[in-house]
Amino acid sequence: MHDRLPILRHPVASPSAFRPEDLVEAVRSQRGLSALPVPRICVLDFDGDLTDWLVQSNIARLYPAWACFHTAMYSFELEGMECGMIARTIGGPYAALIAEQLHVSGAEIILGLTSAGRVDRSLPVPCLIVATSAVRDEGTSYHYLPPEEFVPAPSMLSENIHRELQGRDVPVVRGRVWTTDAPYRETEEQLSWHRANGVLAVEMQAASLFAFAEARRAQVAVVAHVTNAIDHTGEPFLKGSDEHGWELTQAMCRAAGAFLAR
Repeated sequence: MHDRLPILRHPVASPSAFRPEDLVEAVRSQRGLSALPVPRICVLDFDGDLTDWLVQSNIARLYPAWACFHTAMYSFELEGMECGMIARTIGGPYAALIAEQLHVSGAEIILGLTSAGRVDRSLPVPCLIVATSAVRDEGTSYHYLPPEEFVPAPSMLSENIHRELQGRDVPVVRGRVWTTDAPYRETEEQLSWHRANGVLAVEMQAASLFAFAEARRAQVAVVAHVTNAIDHTGEPFLKGSDEHGWELTQAMCRAAGAFLAR
């Protein structure tokens, strides 16, 4: 039966007939954009509210050379380094699509900042998880890599980010996350199984981005902000102030800059 499932027999070693370069060139042609590279470090703000606040606060400004039909890029300065930011790239397919276009447009490091639900009951809510690997319970990763249970993150980059995030107001841990395409289909059976197998939290992008990174030899890191749990009795979905989100983003970019400098 498994041999007949298209998602498990994708020819991952074959080149794509439709390339991100093709779409980027089409956008540039139709919109009269230059071939100016994007910033070396780009952040995917999966929720998007932080990007909104940065724009409203005049911290981030539109980056007009970004060639994409689906999103807008904003940029900000950090210690003499320009970084890019794209909002609301939620879900593995969308995140990987944008990551592909960033990669061919000059981005050397792609950072994901996402909200997540707690799986490991020992974790406090809220906390931060620097993902070291992701369970592949989504579809996108199987178009990049052969079937396996999970996919690792680029280790040195995640280690850099974990070190940089120490000493914050919320606890910071490293570990495995569970990537799902269907957040409203998380069952008690799944939660129990993943909890028993060392999964810390559930989110929607990491496995897809890590598979893209391995297949494309790209540098990707994902930080998950655990803000809710089915057994959490406090107020859910509280990520803290926008200022705290901005400090977190700066720390992630600072760690990425140090990685590039090495």
